Amino acid sequence: MSPNRGPIADWMNCLYACGMDNTHLPRPIRFIRRGQAVSITNVPPSRTLLEVLREDLNLCGTKEGCGEGDCGACTVVLAERSGDGLAYRAINSCIKLAHSIDGMALWTVEDLSPLGGPLHPCQQAMVDCHGSQCGFCTPGFVMSLFGMYQNRVRKGQTISRQLALADLSGNLCRCTGYRPILEAAQRMGGFSPVEVDERAVVAQLAALERGQDGVDVGKDLPSAKARVQSAASAYLAPTSLSDLLRARAAHPQAQVVAGCTDVGLWVTKQHRQFAQVLDVTRAAELRRVEHYPHHIAIGAAVSLTDAFAALQAERPQLASFAHRFAGLPVRNAGTLGGNLANGSPIGDAMPLLIALGASVVLMRWAPDGIAHRELALEDYYQGYRKTVLAPDELLVWIKVPRPQRGEVLRAYKVSKRFEDDISAVCLCIHLHIVRGRVAHASIGAGGVAATPVRAWKTQAALLGKRWTAKTVEQACAVLHAEFAPISDMRASASYRSAVLGGLLQRFWLESQGHCAINLESLGAEDLA
Repeated sequence: MSPNRGPIADWMNCLYACGMDNTHLPRPIRFIRRGQAVSITNVPPSRTLLEVLREDLNLCGTKEGCGEGDCGACTVVLAERSGDGLAYRAINSCIKLAHSIDGMALWTVEDLSPLGGPLHPCQQAMVDCHGSQCGFCTPGFVMSLFGMYQNRVRKGQTISRQLALADLSGNLCRCTGYRPILEAAQRMGGFSPVEVDERAVVAQLAALERGQDGVDVGKDLPSAKARVQSAASAYLAPTSLSDLLRARAAHPQAQVVAGCTDVGLWVTKQHRQFAQVLDVTRAAELRRVEHYPHHIAIGAAVSLTDAFAALQAERPQLASFAHRFAGLPVRNAGTLGGNLANGSPIGDAMPLLIALGASVVLMRWAPDGIAHRELALEDYYQGYRKTVLAPDELLVWIKVPRPQRGEVLRAYKVSKRFEDDISAVCLCIHLHIVRGRVAHASIGAGGVAATPVRAWKTQAALLGKRWTAKTVEQACAVLHAEFAPISDMRASASYRSAVLGGLLQRFWLESQGHCAINLESLGAEDLA
């Protein structure tokens, strides 16, 4: 390869173009694999975990399929400390920045069984059930099964077909028709158990956190060597909110990342390189969900999986919507704060949170300490992917009001695929009906304007009116005309407008006890 071509040269050129020199090098990436601490140095901040695995560590069992987190062929499993044990997450390595796994434990498909030794139960089940044909997607399925094994089977949970469908929602296969893979998921708990020595892994992760490397394996990439200056590192990952805000004030040009389920596409599909990256997911304060009398506060670095679990705990009717948000590996990696901050008009979390009356807290570092402001979520967006966020600000908290007696909530997603797809239209309706009248109406919509929006006119058409078919019919007409959506690859403008009114009508029917009017009323057994 020419010294002036390739990802490292591209990154160095990016450094110089941004007026930065080679003192802005990333710190080493350190993680635990196969019971050993691994350290990799001089990895550009935009390099993906999949690239490091396949090209730098020669671990080619992990496959590159779509390069955008859709197919699951690149799935690996990460673990972090959680209490006295480990929390496991299956994620897409193709859009995960390599530096983001620093301080974690990693499993790839090569790590599940010793060379020449017995297969792991998730592998043996795939063999016995004939769950592989061409084999390209198989490593990703096996790793999703391994994540299921650690999170569910080892805790004594029985894997049903429905549960297998849910946990494998981020993996696609063109050969098998899925039946044998689902059977493998259900059968893997019947083999002799295989344990991860969690106590040893927890101790190793703690040692990494203390800076006691114990590194047995290292690898230097063929790039310029320089003494790393952590204060000016190319990959910044502060561990406290105050340090994070200071870093943002000092480096307003740095690309902010969280789960990288969106930024990762800029790298893989647009071939963008970043001279400096600021990772918000290490700030301890932003990884929490806090409960207060009138609201819950979700930190911007809380994963979508955990954020929806917190919302669903108080509003169980959101279970299907949460499952359809994205495949499990995307929900495991992506964060609620990142989903809101990027300002996409087709993000599914925004219409829901707008309907729930959520607000966001923005913070920045000021000379006299931390300055903050709070605003309604719909007021955060100013135009297509344009927000009110100042260059030195970060979105740090999402505040969601707690349920009130008498509320009725539905969240609807219309997309070409039932699972793991982007919405054509998203509509979330939140009403309080008191003595037959609409006492409160809050409606959020996505995919119908340049930003996620509140349906102000439709809310007004409902508020104070009797909850009757005639009221709904009139409100449907208002909603149908309230927005001027565009036509694109997902849906035409006329379809989107028609669907809006249809979803409000569906809400009315469901409020009257009609249940079997949509695919979600069918179980996995009905579709078998």
